[in-house]
Amino acid sequence: MKKICSLVLILFVQQINAQNPSHFTPASFNDETRVERIKKAMPVIEKMYKDFAIANHFPGYAYGIVVDGQLVYKGAEGYANLEEKIPATTSSMFRIASMSKSFTSLAILHLRDAGKLKLDDPVYLYIPALKGQGLTKDSPPITIRHLMSHSAGFPEDNPWGDRQLADSEKDLNDLIKGKLSFSNVAGVEYEYSNLGFAMLGYIIHKVSGITYDAYIKKNILVPLGMNTTTYEFTTIPKDKFAFGYRYINDKWRKEIPLQDGIYGAMGGMITSIDMFGKYVAMHEAAWPERNDAETLPVKRASIREMHQPARFISLNPNYSFPSGKKLATAGAYTYGLRWMIDAEHKKNIGHSGGLPGFGSNWQFLPDYGIGVILFANVTYAPTTIINTAVIDTLVHLAALQPRQVGISPILEKRQQELVKMIVHWTTGSPIFAENFYEDYPIDMLVSESNQLFKEVGGIVKVNKMMAENQLRGYCILDCEKGKLKLAFTLSPENPALVQEYHLTKL
Repeated sequence: MKKICSLVLILFVQQINAQNPSHFTPASFNDETRVERIKKAMPVIEKMYKDFAIANHFPGYAYGIVVDGQLVYKGAEGYANLEEKIPATTSSMFRIASMSKSFTSLAILHLRDAGKLKLDDPVYLYIPALKGQGLTKDSPPITIRHLMSHSAGFPEDNPWGDRQLADSEKDLNDLIKGKLSFSNVAGVEYEYSNLGFAMLGYIIHKVSGITYDAYIKKNILVPLGMNTTTYEFTTIPKDKFAFGYRYINDKWRKEIPLQDGIYGAMGGMITSIDMFGKYVAMHEAAWPERNDAETLPVKRASIREMHQPARFISLNPNYSFPSGKKLATAGAYTYGLRWMIDAEHKKNIGHSGGLPGFGSNWQFLPDYGIGVILFANVTYAPTTIINTAVIDTLVHLAALQPRQVGISPILEKRQQELVKMIVHWTTGSPIFAENFYEDYPIDMLVSESNQLFKEVGGIVKVNKMMAENQLRGYCILDCEKGKLKLAFTLSPENPALVQEYHLTKL
């Protein structure tokens, strides 16, 4: 009986070990000098920002470069307060407008993770007056997910929405009770809606029992150390607040600051480069996927969920970068963030912001671990174009490469086993999935290998695996008279077996 129990225990431990996620190998840069190379490019970046600010009449501006979770470089020029000649600094507090939206989305995901709501909940569960409203009788109920991805069917409302910032929750509910106008049915088209994010702010209050800004402060800002970040400008010392201006008739006109209200959930946050750098660092820290303990205010998986396309926006076959480089790109909206991928497979995630008196942008490349931030205190400052140029320049000047997918132990093991097999093919090997010999008859395998090795000679060196993911990759075989490429894909079984195989001459 003891032997049977011991055997059962051994088998159980073997099964646990086979399923142990520690066998996962995370992606990494394997580039010890990348940060130093980025820092060497800073004089070029500093000049790019300065020239652009002068050309576009920024009273003041501040910027930051975040690499691998660290604010490695920051700077500021001009004035936060023109009348009193108070210089802009990286601790000056700028209103970041629609960059606020990702905080609201993050708070919704935080509530979702706590089991307080579902993204596909109809909004009328929280705002009853919205029930039955839509463009057509067959419009589906508007969901929280629709609000987060700008697909609720509301019209684009930037000019109107910018002036609603101080509206109360009562104002919002009265607007909805009076029936809304729709431009699309829900769930069909992307159309940018500040109203939708005001509703998300109300839902946060309804579900949590505290206002959206209090919830964000408690669960995101304070844990990140963004303690001075706020939504209400009257709480900021006068020498710290960056006053907003509009450039008209070759001179700056001071804008009247708007107070915080329910529409602050779409665009009311006020923060500094020193503070916002911590937020960018959090988004960078969600990558790569790994088995480390959770240390961020929101689960890494939920943050990465924010980095995935939720609603398609556009395909541009001839997108022109500020440098003049042209590449095909596709764009989408996630949850409170914009997403773009180019023909070089670079994914760019971030958001811009614009209000009377302010313009801002942040963006980062998750596969490159680098992000840029720019705040300016002039109405609708065109910050996106220069940040796009800056991040593209940094990748080029510092010769940055994306993280390399980690080589899982099973992929490496199968590589070693396959290299031996391709020289002397035999049937019955336990490394192959049940489909393998049906798809690759043994006589075909033997004939192919014999012909290839006759052309290139014997194997001299087996190079390191290049992983495409944890179960697929390739390696280059240096041979006496040439090179071969060995590529294979493993099955979903545990342990994973070889299901697909290609050996080709280079």
